[in-house]
Amino acid sequence: MIEAVKRLLSIRKKSTGLKIVISCESLETRVALLDNGRLEEFTTERDSDRNIVGAIYKGRVKNIEPGIKAMFVDIGFEKNAFLQFWDAMPAALDSGIEAVSRQEGTPKKKKPKITQKEVPSIYPVGSEMLVQVKKGPIGTKGPRITTDISLAGRFLVLMPFNDQCGISRKIDDPKERDRLRKILRELQVPAGMGVIMRTAGQGQRARFFVRDLSLLLEQWAEVQKGLEERPAPACLFQEPGLVDRTVRDFLTDDIDAVIVDSSKAAERMQSLVGMVSARAKKRIQVYSGAEPVFECFGVQAQIDAAFLRQVWLPCGGYLVIDETEALVAIDVNTGRNRGGKEMEKTILQTNLEAADEICRQLRLRNVGGIIIADFIDMKGRKDQQAVFQRVRERLKRDKARTHVLPISQLGLMEMTRQRAAESLASSQYMPCPYCHSRGVVKNPMTLSVELQRRLNALMRKHQNSVHEVKVIVHPELLKRLREEDEELLVDIERRYAGRLTFRADPTFHHEKFVVLNGLTGEELKL
Repeated sequence: MIEAVKRLLSIRKKSTGLKIVISCESLETRVALLDNGRLEEFTTERDSDRNIVGAIYKGRVKNIEPGIKAMFVDIGFEKNAFLQFWDAMPAALDSGIEAVSRQEGTPKKKKPKITQKEVPSIYPVGSEMLVQVKKGPIGTKGPRITTDISLAGRFLVLMPFNDQCGISRKIDDPKERDRLRKILRELQVPAGMGVIMRTAGQGQRARFFVRDLSLLLEQWAEVQKGLEERPAPACLFQEPGLVDRTVRDFLTDDIDAVIVDSSKAAERMQSLVGMVSARAKKRIQVYSGAEPVFECFGVQAQIDAAFLRQVWLPCGGYLVIDETEALVAIDVNTGRNRGGKEMEKTILQTNLEAADEICRQLRLRNVGGIIIADFIDMKGRKDQQAVFQRVRERLKRDKARTHVLPISQLGLMEMTRQRAAESLASSQYMPCPYCHSRGVVKNPMTLSVELQRRLNALMRKHQNSVHEVKVIVHPELLKRLREEDEELLVDIERRYAGRLTFRADPTFHHEKFVVLNGLTGEELKL
């Protein structure tokens, strides 16, 4: 009896502290992943800006650019999609996937290799082609596409044009990998197609993989039907909405609970999960409190704090994060963490906490491209290696592909992160119409110098016709003129035998001023 109880206790799932909180609003859906109350992942989707990454289109080649080894394909957007020649050739399995032969001992038929030189002749201008979006439009650039089509399910990824099969290397238990290999070899995958077992398939029964494959083949049949019947350009398949993708990609056995503030969304999630696990269905809960769900679980406050330019660390240090068009620059500072006598330990502590927070911020902000982190200088190579290893370890939980280099002699760590869509800042904010994205405006002294320069030029030009000049400025500039530059303005009046009058207009831009003819009200121009 005691042994039976022990077995039951060992089977019972331990709490991991992981929760998914979902807020469904009329214009926007937000999903947050919390680890013991701490925000670790954050995703938003708006009806007007739906993510097209993963969508499959029937497109038409518009023009070919041999110089850059690329072509532009019309898939129905304002800007044509961009296709590199190497993205138009059959791709090998990703390095994060272990290749598995479905039939042991059976020699694999060699397919004729396609080279980059052959791509323009295979897809001439005007030809139709089946493509999938691998990177959404970013800024002024159109979508980036590939001919290497794949359909993602809950446990499998189907590759209709690639007969390779594999298992995610994130599943590291040797016994589990052996079990999954046997299941993979027994799956009835159509000839010429391949599948990849996702990390979510760990511990799942064979029947779940069979059902997942069946659903993916049905989706692919719909794509083929659209390919035959619909004229280009046309969208043949689109990734499901954020709620459905959350069920597919995030709702694993590690998640303790899913809290959603929409009963309709909860029913939708329960129906999707119920096909796989009745136990997982019970973890989906409807939130009905008076306080907004993100406020109740402390998510909103963490979002507001995480997206500031300056992000504080627990030790008292802080990060300064600047996102530019070319790269993301991150500076690490000791801040309030002055430490004691052992300064090297203080620096290492700050840098290790910064490494944790940098990896978290990259996920939260969804920034990509080139990232440069300027850590506090460390003398010991051992400390530098410790920080490097911490970054590598924390990047493992990032779903985006990353590559990081050791700290250089200049104390900089260089890394790249896959950018499939615009960063969260780009989608949430617009360029400032006041400072025009400079982040600064001219100070009152600079404006005073510019105004006096303009007055000298205008009064010299209109010296014989205009003797009374009226100037309208922002209140901040008028304050400077009255308190510090009054004598200089009197000198201008004396020099040109004219009269200056000033008026403040709080509606004016900080840098704007207007010089008028005092009698006619007409603006004076050079």
